[in-house]
Amino acid sequence: MATLAPALLDTDTLSEIMRGRHTALVQKSRQYLQAYGYFSFSIITRYEILRGLKAKRATAKSAAFEQFCQVNQVLPLTDPIIVRAAEIYADLKRQGQLISDADILIAATALTNGLVLVTNNVAHFQRIAGLKTLSWKSP
Repeated sequence: MATLAPALLDTDTLSEIMRGRHTALVQKSRQYLQAYGYFSFSIITRYEILRGLKAKRATAKSAAFEQFCQVNQVLPLTDPIIVRAAEIYADLKRQGQLISDADILIAATALTNGLVLVTNNVAHFQRIAGLKTLSWKSP
């Protein structure tokens, strides 16, 4: 496997890592942890996962996720991220190819922090200029 670049995990990828069901993805996530020592993800991803767990009343999984967040890097929304997200929104709107605000904020977080976005939805994010994407599901 090629050297892993510093990455921001999209919500779908982080959810799959936590479930541990996809062999190639789990293997790449372990290699990434060996190289970097922690995962990075947006506060938006934290919200998306936490809201799902709370909606299901998955108390034990919520507690485990809280611990997981403590040992990994949850990147906050900052003003530069908000400005970048507004630019992305404007570009996508002009193209008639809008995506959700949550995905725009996650993409802006990756771009602002110089990170590759690891997602299972590469095609969805490829319409964002300058954003590097990668899927860990490929063998």
